[in-house]
Amino acid sequence: MPLLVMKFGGTSVADLARIKNAAEKVRREVERGYDVIVIVSAMSGKTNELVGWVEQTSPLFDAREYDAVVASGENVTAGLMALTLQEMDVPARSWQGWQVPINTTSAHSAARFVSIPRDNIGAKFAEGMKVAVVAGFQGISAEGRITTLGRGGSDTTAVAFAAAFGAERCDIYTDVDGVYTTDPRITSKARKLDRIAYEEMLELASLGAKVLQTRSVELAMRFKVRLRVLSSFEDTDENSGTLVCDEDEIMESKVVSGVAYSRDEAKMTLLSVEDRPGIAAAIFGPLADAGVNVDMIVQNISEKTEGGKSIAVTDMTFSCPVNQVLRARKAMEDARAADIIRYADLIEDTEVAKVSVVGIGMRSHAGVAAAMFKALAAENVNIKVIATSEIKISVLIDRKYMELAVQALHHTFGLDQAA
Repeated sequence: MPLLVMKFGGTSVADLARIKNAAEKVRREVERGYDVIVIVSAMSGKTNELVGWVEQTSPLFDAREYDAVVASGENVTAGLMALTLQEMDVPARSWQGWQVPINTTSAHSAARFVSIPRDNIGAKFAEGMKVAVVAGFQGISAEGRITTLGRGGSDTTAVAFAAAFGAERCDIYTDVDGVYTTDPRITSKARKLDRIAYEEMLELASLGAKVLQTRSVELAMRFKVRLRVLSSFEDTDENSGTLVCDEDEIMESKVVSGVAYSRDEAKMTLLSVEDRPGIAAAIFGPLADAGVNVDMIVQNISEKTEGGKSIAVTDMTFSCPVNQVLRARKAMEDARAADIIRYADLIEDTEVAKVSVVGIGMRSHAGVAAAMFKALAAENVNIKVIATSEIKISVLIDRKYMELAVQALHHTFGLDQAA
């Protein structure tokens, strides 16, 4: 039988009525001739509740017990989904991570896949089971302990199963009906994309688009898993949603496919840092050790005079999430106190946002950066930092201009119009 993987997020299984709605979609695929692996998240809000219970019980919790508690949300959903399908006369059973088994590393709350053997689920399909309902987000370590994959881990679980079982496709059911050219809450002219390349989706996911978890897109691109994003709350067919696929499957794409943004960014600048070999490592090593996620980096080399001698110095600017500013400042102050680095001052700007344009068409078209900068200038939006890659241009701007910038760029690159 052809195999399909279907994943349902927390809002799609938020209560018994929604679980029944999701089960109906699964039943239809079984009637079309598929064997189905269903990956489920915890019911909406349940994981946060479980995390809260752990933190109230033990502020300095044992990570192994944390995983044992928070993984239980998916187990409940899997059991309820299997029961619902059985009531529809669909042969189904639930699977927890250890029963598959989903073998992972031992990094609790941030585990990664090692292997997903096909034997146990494959044997049950051979016996007549039509649907395997698997608890997402979890696995088992070599030590035999329950592990979890981090937020959004059910998306990654679904793609990993699709790769391991050679599924025809992996359908991700969520509360939106596909991937849009930008956030429809920012501009009403945002359009749903019929198809988007893996690389574009990966960039959009990493830049703030919350439709798919970044690791799931990485896995899909690596193993060429065809991903489809579609709504749990609408009737769907083979043309519904957005297909995330290889670039070769897209006949002709626009130069820019989407505009992404990240609202909660901060810009930090170290002034008059001594310019010497290894200074970048001396700065970003302590930041990495402190768990600061550095994104954009700009270095500006100049000279200053001390004691009649000209000394090369540099201003080093980097961006990070605004909730990591205190951690970054402490890392820099500790590094200066330990004489690892020397700088005159540390300036923080916590009122910035990142806006990015993404598109595989940028590889073969010149002038994208110029058009982007011209559009922002026309709206009197000042650019603080610029970063580029082969298919992406990102700028850091004042947060108060973020929505204006997104709307202007969306219009400039013709994303208002149908392809």
